[in-house]
Amino acid sequence: MTMLFDFYGDLLTQRQREFYDLYYNEDLSLAEIAENYGITRQGVRDVIVRAESILNDFEEKTGIVARFLRVRNTVEELNELNNAIISQNQLRYHDPRLQQLTAQISEKLNGLKE
Repeated sequence: MTMLFDFYGDLLTQRQREFYDLYYNEDLSLAEIAENYGITRQGVRDVIVRAESILNDFEEKTGIVARFLRVRNTVEELNELNNAIISQNQLRYHDPRLQQLTAQISEKLNGLKE
């Protein structure tokens, strides 16, 4: 839910963002939020449930978070494979061109992490 908020939180209303953030990121209870805003616990719950629904709808339609997670996992796997190539080159081949290529791959992968 936090990742959905990070990607789509700006699409919520100010009140939805505040309640969602307080509940999920600040770990306040529904009762604490309700007391701070002078509304009922059920009112807070309704706002949070509506915000969750909106965030899930955006993710279902766009798939951005799922795509981001797949890309992040692929980058990690590619880093591991590149490191294996670096190790093999150091152990067996000592090929400067291979060292150059793996350095370029590392640079590109690190650029994707940022």
